[in-house]
Amino acid sequence: MMDEPIVVGIDIGTTKVCTLVARVESDRGLRVLGVGIEPSQGIKKGTIVDLSAASQAIARSIEKAQRTSGLEITSAIVSLAGSHVSSVNSRGVVGISGRVIEQDDIARALEAAQAIAIPHNREIIHVMQRGFVVDGQDGIRMPLGMHGYRLEVEAHIITAAASAVANLRQCVQSAGVQVSQFVLNPLASAEVVLSETERQMGAIVCDIGGGTTDLAIYIDGDVWHTMVLAVGGNHITSDIAHGLRLSIEQAEQVKKTQGHASEDMVSPSDAFSIRAFGSEGPAQINSRELSHIIQARVEEIFELVLQEIKRSGYDGLLPAGMILTGGTSNLPGIRNVASNIMGLPVRTGKPENLIGLVDQLHFPEYSTSVGLLYWTLLMSEASATQPTSFFKGEKRDWGTVKNFLKRLLP
Repeated sequence: MMDEPIVVGIDIGTTKVCTLVARVESDRGLRVLGVGIEPSQGIKKGTIVDLSAASQAIARSIEKAQRTSGLEITSAIVSLAGSHVSSVNSRGVVGISGRVIEQDDIARALEAAQAIAIPHNREIIHVMQRGFVVDGQDGIRMPLGMHGYRLEVEAHIITAAASAVANLRQCVQSAGVQVSQFVLNPLASAEVVLSETERQMGAIVCDIGGGTTDLAIYIDGDVWHTMVLAVGGNHITSDIAHGLRLSIEQAEQVKKTQGHASEDMVSPSDAFSIRAFGSEGPAQINSRELSHIIQARVEEIFELVLQEIKRSGYDGLLPAGMILTGGTSNLPGIRNVASNIMGLPVRTGKPENLIGLVDQLHFPEYSTSVGLLYWTLLMSEASATQPTSFFKGEKRDWGTVKNFLKRLLP
């Protein structure tokens, strides 16, 4: 087990709780040993609204993963979402005195970047570097080993409501599992769906889940902006339920089996049968009418996304376009709608190259769940490796020193 450590991730979403247990194999691949998928309860728009119901759903998911893997789970990395998440860019500066820049200097610079006014009811989740400046020379990817007098770091700081984080931690701990770290949903998803070329060129990861739409903008290999919007697939389901007078359960089923996000791509003659409220028998519903309802909400979601990207100021720096993931990205036609509104190339991303118990995981809705395993893998490597040997150029398949620092702080 020491040679092949076990990693655990718990993705707590509005729609489902997914616990994954995987073994790190000698080729640095991940073999999924345990899967526990359970419908969410007590969670709305990524935030806990019923502590008891959420705790039970999380406990059942963890129990399933333990049963299928045959292993006891004691700690895990946990996903985080919700409209309470926000981010800010900051700069930290430290003096070096002309000597060689060491790991401690980088840590001090990142610590200085955290010295910003954060309300007492919020806590820092991630501190992620965007680049370094040594003696006025910018664009430096990693200053380790360079000579200088003044080191500056540009950092992207992600914060969340302390009460929401505490409630989530309590739900997981009530199942007997300690939270080793919280990871923002789109950052976990990006580990799975984003290629290195897309990271460097400039791309946006858009994870549309049930209750939230999570965004992360990557430029020059680093995270430059993150945002969580309180709108998602459940809003589409709700619109269908109201528009066609169906129950939420029926509306969800209709969305998955008959839904299409682009009205123009649906034949006017297509129809399907379903029993609506007040109907004595099955009623015929025009597929184009359903698509009209879906398209209106999908367009609204992407207009909000575009508005947020423009507000960030990075809208002209994304030639690699948008990578859609999350359960709602399964909707037929959603890529076309996204591309028309965003004016960018759009593709759908999902977990690939997995081995083990992975039959259920090859879909966009599990990008965050699988992404958490890769974060946990980095944490495992960090704890098993002495920083001195790591930072002196020991070669790693899972990222450079820059990635090591970026993902493990704070």
